[in-house]
Amino acid sequence: MGFLDALQTKHSLQDSSSFLNTSTVIALCLFFTLLCACIVIGHLLEEHRWANESITALLLGLCAGVVVLLVSKGQSSKILTFNEDLFFLYLLPPIIFNAGFQVKKKQFFKNFSIILMFGVFGTIISFCLVSAGAFLLFKKIGITSLSLKGYLAIGAILSATDSVCTLQVLNQEETPFLYSVVFGEGVVNDATSIVLYNSVLSLDFSNIDALTALKLLGTFLYLFFTSTILGVVAGLLSAFIIKTLYFGRHSTDREVALMMIMAYLSYMLAELLNLSGILTVFFCGIVMSHYTWHNVTESSRITTKHAFATISFISETFIFLYVGMDALDIDKWRSSKASAGTSVAVSSSFLALVLIGRAAFVFSLSNVVNLFKSAEGTKVEFRQQFIIWWAGLMRGAVTVALSYSEFADTDSSSTQESTQDAALMITSTIIVVLFSTVVFGSITKPLIGAVLLRHAKPTVSDATDIASLEDLRILFLENGGPGDDGNNQPSPKASSLRLLMRFPTSTVHYFWRKFDDRFMRPVFGGRGFVPYVPGSPTGAQDETS
Repeated sequence: MGFLDALQTKHSLQDSSSFLNTSTVIALCLFFTLLCACIVIGHLLEEHRWANESITALLLGLCAGVVVLLVSKGQSSKILTFNEDLFFLYLLPPIIFNAGFQVKKKQFFKNFSIILMFGVFGTIISFCLVSAGAFLLFKKIGITSLSLKGYLAIGAILSATDSVCTLQVLNQEETPFLYSVVFGEGVVNDATSIVLYNSVLSLDFSNIDALTALKLLGTFLYLFFTSTILGVVAGLLSAFIIKTLYFGRHSTDREVALMMIMAYLSYMLAELLNLSGILTVFFCGIVMSHYTWHNVTESSRITTKHAFATISFISETFIFLYVGMDALDIDKWRSSKASAGTSVAVSSSFLALVLIGRAAFVFSLSNVVNLFKSAEGTKVEFRQQFIIWWAGLMRGAVTVALSYSEFADTDSSSTQESTQDAALMITSTIIVVLFSTVVFGSITKPLIGAVLLRHAKPTVSDATDIASLEDLRILFLENGGPGDDGNNQPSPKASSLRLLMRFPTSTVHYFWRKFDDRFMRPVFGGRGFVPYVPGSPTGAQDETS
């Protein structure tokens, strides 16, 4: 797990009675030191327009990798060996759960149709274009050992955006629409990319026929919906248990522990059932924040909110540190045996495919969305489309992890990729991640200020206020107000259908609120339905909130 063989000889205190590996302790000490440095530097650069914590962590990782290379005299730059289990089982779940737990649900579901269209259909479009482009370009570059499954895996790998870095360059107060769309699309995109990747791996490409595409689509839809349902069920179960037993009467520690364990259990169950854990834990976080969080005591609410955010922050920083350090993995570069020209050609091809693949669906799907928008203020303007396209160009830890999962162990896998080409795919992917995060990430914040913010105040206000006006109109029409034609009240079914066609998002939201208040909250709790227990820290405040 460690490195620095030269340093091990200096630690003669490690005898046979010690159960700790000295190199492991050194590696962990260095990583924790770098984490502290990232926190301090991130605080100092909080108001800087060109830098953010993701870029800081990447650059610190690169610097640490250089130092390790110098100390080991060019032998190795690895401090901790990359392990997909470490990433997917321990680091990624708290990040995705916190994203769902902290999401502004009103904005998220108000723009849910756009988010779903970009996150699902957009990712599929990008997946197809990147896979086809890689198949055409790599033949000309001279890479011929990749199989069809390898090209499809590349499409899924490069379609995963980096929502973590994106959120650090967007401000929820200044650009609420862009924040909710890019944030929501990023999370759904990551889930969709992983589902696509797992679908590609599960198919047998030895016998390709016309049904292969349908099987791929069917597998994707099955994984997507079953993973979502599992996350919702896990969240509702936690809400029901905490509401019924009300652990806060005796111990707030138990209810906090139960929330954390059930959230992680949902992810592990999804992985056990070969579903998408990232999608499951994301929707589990949304459901927990809507129901379970309101069922715990006031002190537990504060604890869970900050605990989830802190664990997520540490995991994010750890991942970016490692990605920066792993870019200088000298063993991987040596095993690729590719010339500088080939490496640049493959990395440039990856970047070009990412740019083209994202542009193909952002601008086209935005125009499709605008066709169904009646008011001018609700349409996605070209400036906003450009920022959505640009902010989603960054690639991050999910891309690196999927790349390692596909190409790191070619000997034990069933793929036909050669060791050299597999190593080249990993190094080129890391180059794309570094370049996109540092270059695109540093430019995004000033680009938003230059392109959008000078003109965005009225537009954003109109876009966010129009839904509230529609909600009022829906309520007015359903009660048979002056908006109805004639003196007689229209049929409720006809009125609901007409409103659903004209204002689908607001209508669904309105009737969901009615269903939620009447059936869901009395059973699973939530705001206004938390039972009052004498001596509880929440007291009568929860009854009136």
